[in-house]
Amino acid sequence: MSDAGYLHGSCLCGGVTYRAALPVSHASHCYCRMCQKQHGAAAGSYANVASAGLVIEQGADLIAEYASSDHGRRDFCRGCGSTLFWRSTQSPDRIAITLGTMEPEYAGQVTREWFVENKPAWLPQA
Repeated sequence: MSDAGYLHGSCLCGGVTYRAALPVSHASHCYCRMCQKQHGAAAGSYANVASAGLVIEQGADLIAEYASSDHGRRDFCRGCGSTLFWRSTQSPDRIAITLGTMEPEYAGQVTREWFVENKPAWLPQA
């Protein structure tokens, strides 16, 4: 597969770099309170890909995991705290990669929104 067949990204400090094989099944914004707290933002934004296609190119030892629920696992960089991945133990063949860590920026469309009832009132109205 050519380099164009991958998403690439890194954490804020550059200690963790990754590539993930395309295709993206969907991209989403999740407004659940856990994503809001972890990201410090209105939503967590993710691209969902096959977990078998994710390669940690550098810094695997810097990745820490937080079990945020009985099935949700959130991975982040120990060095800078950047949120990197979300995965469910109920769907081990998939992984969600944070859109904000991608280089170049994600060019696809966000097609799903989760937990919209938690969407903050302070967001601009469409």
